[in-house]
Amino acid sequence: MTWELDAKSGKLTGTQKRGDQTMQLTGVRAPVLKRSAPKFLDESGAALQCQGSYRLGTAWKSGNSHWTVKDGLLVNEAHGANLKTTRTFDDFKVHYEVNCPDDGNSGFYLRGRYEVQIEYEPLTSNPVERRIGSIYGRIAPKPELPRTPGQWETFDVTLVGRYVTVVRNGVTTIDRQEIEGITGGALDANEAEPGPFYIQG
Repeated sequence: MTWELDAKSGKLTGTQKRGDQTMQLTGVRAPVLKRSAPKFLDESGAALQCQGSYRLGTAWKSGNSHWTVKDGLLVNEAHGANLKTTRTFDDFKVHYEVNCPDDGNSGFYLRGRYEVQIEYEPLTSNPVERRIGSIYGRIAPKPELPRTPGQWETFDVTLVGRYVTVVRNGVTTIDRQEIEGITGGALDANEAEPGPFYIQG
């Protein structure tokens, strides 16, 4: 694969060539996104008020949807379609609970662009920055908590600009760290815009 790019007026433009395929590219600088904590957080980053529950939309990607509601729980029993919220969000604190089985792999996307990894694949399958509770491929959780496949776990995630805090099972594992860019599987690269919550199927 080769790239032929020109830098002009703060953009990169050009082509990507792979074999006999050519694709046009345009690249722009990632936004800084340094902001003060919103009013729903106090100085420590704790939530001051409940922001409510939000409805999930229909399956986003084509393919078979295996999402069902059983006994009041959202369940996915096989690989298939992804879900995203009908509403978009800017800065927020979100709480969710997951029960990931052994050999399971999914993810919860913040603004549809930054994946909080959910997985219990063999440890040899993924480096630490791609294991449960990481910002996939970007930020490894510290400390790395015991693995508990098949058990319920809680996540409280705060995203302000591109700074993220992850509290897993009551333990802060990522503390106000900057996410350097979108993660694999992102819906788009428009980081300065609000985006949905997005769950891998």
